[in-house]
Amino acid sequence: MSITRLIIGAALLLSTTSWAADYKTVGAAPAVLYDAPSTKGVKLFIVPRGAPLEVVLTYGDWVKVRDMSGDLAWTPARGLSSRRNVIVRVPNVKVRTAEDDTSAVVFTADKGVLLELGEPGANGWVKVRHRDGLNGFVRSSDVWGL
Repeated sequence: MSITRLIIGAALLLSTTSWAADYKTVGAAPAVLYDAPSTKGVKLFIVPRGAPLEVVLTYGDWVKVRDMSGDLAWTPARGLSSRRNVIVRVPNVKVRTAEDDTSAVVFTADKGVLLELGEPGANGWVKVRHRDGLNGFVRSSDVWGL
């Protein structure tokens, strides 16, 4: 009987699991990340405003998030925005005028630069916008937060 319950439980868990990643952006103030869903928990990190975080789990007014390095922690949901940003994950990413490696370079972004996410492009490209107003396309593999 115990094995049957285990199989049913696993089936229910798998049927309710969503595989699509949900990303949020840290709002106007830096986000404090805790080891538990409570301000009484240990403060682990402070994430700067505008940084993307992957939402792994929602628990009441708290969300468990994953940062670019893969670390997991908790933060209040009210500190996150639905606005989407991405972080450049490799050095000297060329932001181009079109979704093509041969198109002209608009600007080069260094590792760690925040870019506002535009619409998804074709064939593994995404449109981004720098805070200075420059727009272009980057390979989705060169940024984190998608």
